Order: sequence, then structure tokens, then C-alpha cells
Amino acid sequence: MNEEFRLIAELERIAPRLSRRAMLGAAVASVPLAPAMAQSLLGGSGQAPSAGTSATAPAPAPVTATGNGAATAPANGTAEILVNRARTAPIPIAIVPFEGTQPQYDITSVITGDLGNCGLFRPINPAAFVGKVSPDAVPDFANWTAIGAAALVVGRILPDVGGKLRVEFRLWDVVRQRQIQGTAYSTPVSNWRRIGHIIADVIYERMLGEKGYFDTRIAYISITGPRGRHSKRLAIMDQDGANNRFLTDGSFLVLTPRFSPTQDVLAFMSFVNNRPRVYLFNLDTGAQRLVGAFPGMTLSPRFSPDGQSLLLAEAQNLGSNIFVVSLNGGGVQQLTHGGAIDVSPCYSPDGTQIVFNSDRGGDQQLYVMNSDGSNIRRISFGKGVYGSPVWSPRGDLIAYIRFGNPEAPFELGVMHPDGSGERILAQNWYCDGPTFCPNGRVIMFWKEYQGVGPGGLYSQLASVDITGFNERAEITPTNASDPAWSPLLP
Repeated sequence: MNEEFRLIAELERIAPRLSRRAMLGAAVASVPLAPAMAQSLLGGSGQAPSAGTSATAPAPAPVTATGNGAATAPANGTAEILVNRARTAPIPIAIVPFEGTQPQYDITSVITGDLGNCGLFRPINPAAFVGKVSPDAVPDFANWTAIGAAALVVGRILPDVGGKLRVEFRLWDVVRQRQIQGTAYSTPVSNWRRIGHIIADVIYERMLGEKGYFDTRIAYISITGPRGRHSKRLAIMDQDGANNRFLTDGSFLVLTPRFSPTQDVLAFMSFVNNRPRVYLFNLDTGAQRLVGAFPGMTLSPRFSPDGQSLLLAEAQNLGSNIFVVSLNGGGVQQLTHGGAIDVSPCYSPDGTQIVFNSDRGGDQQLYVMNSDGSNIRRISFGKGVYGSPVWSPRGDLIAYIRFGNPEAPFELGVMHPDGSGERILAQNWYCDGPTFCPNGRVIMFWKEYQGVGPGGLYSQLASVDITGFNERAEITPTNASDPAWSPLLP
């Protein structure tokens, strides 16, 4: 249920069953792979994928914004409505279809979907709207009060000139009868969906007092084919499921993609050339390269907060240890030592601490250490065993997966970095791979169900608020696992 067990599961599909430690200690290069799996898109030197594969995910085009409506906004930037209140009573918001909307770029629907799906807003059905409102005029607030709206969004889409769109919008506080945001955006026509996400982020921030997370992407593993012969491709999509594209063609197994916080780059684990290793994938160019010249297999990639280094685990003898690898020629530092299986490292947002999973105490538990490997202390003490830890961008929580509790199935939970305040957010027959959205409010993960789909299993992405509120399925075109949430787009 963490990278180490997932790796073993993949190896078990193509090799005789071995013990847990024997599997880690095996000479992976000698394990026979099926012909399709042995064919490498990367090649031995780590070149870009071959022709015919959707190899790159071009960075979204830039967006220019003008006019922030600051004169009518709260001087201290405080929220109009607190998140806790919105969680129990979602904010009723009227989003008027933008003037000039055409079927090929329905920005209003993008905004409505983002705000409605987060569970903190309740978009009002346009059939209930009374009268008309112009983006240039002060609305008749009585019309919007009558239908219970707390906020009103109006806007227009101007005809594209030179391949660009100009999108204007205003956000009105119906209760206080004032404008709290007014902004115009200019962007290439092909980028129209991103404008919707950006506007939704602005509304989220002005109404709730914290940054939104809608202008982001999700990397994940796309799974097709029957059990035992799965094809696993690296894929990426917008956070709402749009613009899905595949980055690899399934000729080799891939697992655990992770976004760089500073570049358009993914780290991921690949079985290229029959050897599980960590690679980097440049989303702009499709170029890929091996991380480090380690003699053993490598797994559990995770970037440092500054994006300049990468944490990973290397299998050594019958265990594994954690290393930090500089990505700009600064060398390699080993952080843990000994015969334990130390995997799944993740930095705290300030880079001073690392949480990881280890069986050094006899079974899998969570430990925290300083970023230089010192001061290791255990933080998990509940029923069962723990894995897949990830630190919240806020720094206040660590998400994890727990299993082995006889009273419950696999569980997604959170705890404070000192191990206190443990809470279970979701349960399932199997779940794994938690990843936080950029503001730390929502966790995405993946579930697997028995008795559904080819081979008797079905896997899908899901998300849940950090309080256990608003759990919902995330739609992908295929079975999916291993989500990774990107930072906010620049």
C-alpha cells in the first residue's frame, strides 16, 4: 500500500513469489518481463518517447489580468464567509452566463463546476434568476436577494482578436451590496478553460479568505487491460478532468508521479529496461532522464520544496535507505542507514523535516527526521500499520494510509506532525496515494474495488476535504491510480 509494497506487487506479477525482503533484494534486472513491457520508450540513455506517443503536455499559455477591483474589496483581505460556515452551509452563488459565450468556450460552466464540486459553494440554477443584469451596471440586488444569493458573478467574453480572448468578470457581494472584484483577462483562445479556473480561484479566495486550487493539473497512472496484464501509462489532466492526455504508451510500467514545485517536471518510477528506477519527465519537451547512478532499484521520488533536489529510496541488500539527490550537480547524500525498509520520504513545506515510512520497529510505521537524517522519531501509534505519508502544504498535517486494523479496511487519515490529532477521513477495501491540493484543503487519493471491472477489480481517483467532508469520485477515461496534484500554475 506504499511504494515498497506496490513495487513488490508489480514484481510478483512477473516473477515467482518471494518473501517481502527477498523481493527487495532480488536482482531486478534478471526478472523476465513480457515482451511489451521490455520495450522501452525511454531507451537506455533516457531519450524522449518514440513517435506516435503523446509525449508532451504543453504548458498553458500565459494569462494577463488587469483591474482588480481593490477599491471595493476589504482592506485587510479578510474572508466574506469563513470556510467552516461554508462547509456546513455552502455559499449560494448566482453565476450568470457570460455575455458573448459560444459553445466552444463556455467559461461559465467551468466556473460553476469548480465552485460546485468543491462543496463550499452552491451555484443557483439559472432558471431561478429574476430579471437581467449587465456586466457594466450595478445589479438590482433585490432580484438576487429574492432567490437567496449571497454572491453574484457576471461577465462577458469579447470576440477574439488575433487569436486571443478578452474575458471580463465582476463579483458582487449581494448581502453588502458591493463589488468585491472586477478583473479583465487576455489569453489565447485555446486557453479559454484556464480563464474559467482562474476566475473560480479568485472567487474562492475573495469569498473564503484562502487561495483557490482550481488552476491546477493532476498527474496519474492510467490503467487498462485485464488483471495480471495491466498496461499502465503516465497521464495528466486538468484538476476537473478536462484536457486528459497520455504521456507514455504503456510499453513499460510506471508508478508514483510527483510534480516539481518550481518547474514543469514530473518525477516518477519506471520499470524501463527491466529495472525499477526513478526518472524525470519534462512536460514541456518530453525529455526524460534517469535520476542518479544507483546500483540498486530506486523508488519513492519526492521533490524538495525548492525543486533543487529529489528524495528517493534505494533497495540495498534486504532493506532500503533514503537518499537526497541534487538535481544540479550537487551530489548524493544518504539520510538513513541500516537494514530496515525505509521508503516514502516527503519534505515538510519549509524543508527542515522529512516524514517517511519504516519497519525499523518491527512493522510499518511513520517516522519524522530532520532533513539531514538526524533526530528520527516515531509518530504513528494507532491500530494497524501505516504508509504513504505526505506533508500538507500548510505544514500542519501529514496524510497517510493505514491498514491492518481488524476493525476497519484500508483507511485514509491525517495527523499532526507530532502524531497527535489522528483522524480517519475515508475508508475502502483498498485505498492509497494521498496528495494535497496546493492550499492544503483537499486530499486526492485512489481506491480499488473488488468484483468490479475486468479481472474483478476497478480503481478510480477520489477526493475529500481534510475534515472528511465532500468525498467525491474524480472522473478519468480509464481506471486510475497514483494521483499527484500540481502546484498552482504560473
